[in-house]
Amino acid sequence: MHVDMNAFFASVEQQANPALRGRPIAVIGTGRTVVTTASYEARAFGVRTGMNTWQARQACPHITFVVGDNRKYAHTSARIVAMMRDYTPLVEVFSIDEAFLDVTGSLNLFGGAESIAYLLKARIRHEFGLTCSVGIAPNKLLAKLASEMQKPDGLTIIAPERVPEVLEGLPVRELCGIGGKVERQLADLGIQTCGQLGRYPVAALKRRFGVVGEKLSRMGRGQDEAPVIPPEKEDPVKSIGHSMTLEQDVTGRDTLARYLLQLAEMVGRRARRHAVSGRTVHLTVRYADFVTVGRQQTRVSPTSRSQEIYRDAVTLLDSLDLTRPVRLVGVSVSGLVHQASQLPLFDGERKATLLAAAMDEANDRFGEFAVTFASITETGEKGARVISPSWRPDGVRKVDVR
Repeated sequence: MHVDMNAFFASVEQQANPALRGRPIAVIGTGRTVVTTASYEARAFGVRTGMNTWQARQACPHITFVVGDNRKYAHTSARIVAMMRDYTPLVEVFSIDEAFLDVTGSLNLFGGAESIAYLLKARIRHEFGLTCSVGIAPNKLLAKLASEMQKPDGLTIIAPERVPEVLEGLPVRELCGIGGKVERQLADLGIQTCGQLGRYPVAALKRRFGVVGEKLSRMGRGQDEAPVIPPEKEDPVKSIGHSMTLEQDVTGRDTLARYLLQLAEMVGRRARRHAVSGRTVHLTVRYADFVTVGRQQTRVSPTSRSQEIYRDAVTLLDSLDLTRPVRLVGVSVSGLVHQASQLPLFDGERKATLLAAAMDEANDRFGEFAVTFASITETGEKGARVISPSWRPDGVRKVDVR
């Protein structure tokens, strides 16, 4: 089963503010004038994710723009995921507004997959005032396809015997995992539908796409053996990172360094919370023309200290062209090692460790950045503004968002 919340951010805002219900709205970020999500009332006028606000206003003159509240969305999503676990422990969070459920072992308890879907949809509507579209199918690939077929508030079942019929004339781009580039490459081979893809010689696909060719062939036939992976069975996290789209393009080392300090503190805080340290510090910079560059530096010893991560990030920053305006910066650590908590031997390192622990304790109690470095206060930021695609409601992947 694949559950996809309908226009999630916009729908949450409409439920939080009754004056917005039934009206065309678009959720936007602070500073950047780009539509994150549009309500279905706005979509009817052609408003789409990624539009500038002036484009959205042209398409729908009476649209209302709402600055997004990521904490609200993360909190609501976590509660919905908890509700899903009432029906099966096998819940895989795919993104903040999507999840897969393996209900094989729950069918007899709740009267079948369709019954589970109706129960879940009814509870989500009753408790949150939100709608979702549900797809039921033999595997994850087809369940996600099914959930896209009837929006909003749909329920679509693809039974095993109907798979060839559903896929025969379906454009390959409708399958999750086939993007524009692969679609164009398949078109060069004369493949436009899933039926054509499933019948195309596997050897020819492997010559064109390598090992991926065999997977594409299986996708064309609706085959997918990927299991639903609950959080406790996920692969270990390989990196911890945060990025930030700046409210306006920035030039100048000092201003960028202040943002790097904030990001380093966010990364270090998550690392310390989960008792991990990173060996390699990564810096990502996206310029105003959307050209993205990355640098990395491997340390002699792993660290979770914000100031050490910051110093490495600034060193990497100094290797870049800072005369060009920057629109996004990101900091991450990889090569994670789990370490038992212990105080260092040397006084300076011991004081730094105790200081970080005291700041963490204060921020756990009073909220993110209640206590922080003085220069961070000049950025005016209080946490992440972007919800990562890898977001999870708990664990290392959970990101505290503003």
